[in-house]
Amino acid sequence: MATKKDSGLTDVRTITSEEARDLLMLTAVKRKRPVFLWGPMGIGKSELVADIAASLEAPVIDMRMALLDPTDLRGIGFYNPDTKTMDWASPVDLPTQEYAAQYKHVVLFLDEMNSAPPAVQAAAYQLILNRRIGQYTLPDNVAIIAAGNRETDKGVTYRMPAPLANRFIHFEMRVDFDSWLNWAVTHNIHSDVVGYLADHKVDLFDFTPTSSSRSFATPRSWTFVSEVLAEPMSEKQVMDVLSGAVGEGIAAKFNGHRKWSGQLPKASDILDGKEKDKLKVQEISAQYSLIINLCYELKERFDSFGKTQNKKWHDNADNMFRYIMDNLGTELIIMGARTAVLTYRLPLVYKDLATWPEFHKRFGKYITAAAE
Repeated sequence: MATKKDSGLTDVRTITSEEARDLLMLTAVKRKRPVFLWGPMGIGKSELVADIAASLEAPVIDMRMALLDPTDLRGIGFYNPDTKTMDWASPVDLPTQEYAAQYKHVVLFLDEMNSAPPAVQAAAYQLILNRRIGQYTLPDNVAIIAAGNRETDKGVTYRMPAPLANRFIHFEMRVDFDSWLNWAVTHNIHSDVVGYLADHKVDLFDFTPTSSSRSFATPRSWTFVSEVLAEPMSEKQVMDVLSGAVGEGIAAKFNGHRKWSGQLPKASDILDGKEKDKLKVQEISAQYSLIINLCYELKERFDSFGKTQNKKWHDNADNMFRYIMDNLGTELIIMGARTAVLTYRLPLVYKDLATWPEFHKRFGKYITAAAE
């Protein structure tokens, strides 16, 4: 946890995405309390909610509040000739009891909540606190999570009325490289992106509310970069896309990193034991890319080999540890081991690794310290 000064008046407590995940599971999912997730644009609030839902095998009902009218929540009134009274047609987007009964959990995600007009926010009062609105009742297994940008981020926002704010538990997320790294390596973010940011952590988030630039770096825009790098493009097209996603200055630095990483040996050759030459590329960000490539490839091989080729896979792991111990610095070696063991949870059996005694003797104390 951390705090930061907001306008010099109050301390705002902030949390990482990993801390937010644990707190959302406790408050929104387990206790069914409405939670509001604050944070600057592009830092992964929506992705966090999607990941939580995926871990629960729960569907996400994503309602973009800024696009709604009050009737989208309250429903539309109509005359009921049978009762001769006004009745209400419930909104189609909210989950019915029959729909929710198919799942253990359902996540109702009210995104862009404070970008919704005041009339829409007012319509949500009863739903958020009492889990009902008019004649509609929210099923018991539905978790309510809302999200929005801070007013200081210069987005389209309305000040949240105090009665509505008091219906939520509020958490504010901050950008945290280690949390993003754990997310990135399990979501196949391009190794060049991970490698570059591992050596230039400050470039993960480069948004300044007072800047007039339309392009700036955020975890979201780096995901765009990762996706585009998989496409065949000319060098000019690459630079144009990078500049359009993260800004021209960072794009130029990142493109320089890519030229170094393009000279790296293939991860597959290292795992197969074919690469015996001393690593010539000394650019640190490129070496980070190599580590991520090796861990990606080792995980892919484990998924492919399964238990049928356990010895061959451990031989591949041995080749990786041998190569990185011979060619990389301590920080990179520890990062590789932590990514393989803690992030990917690869089931390494240490007695089956010929390199383990040496690795443990040289780096065991660092692994222990990093895990504490």
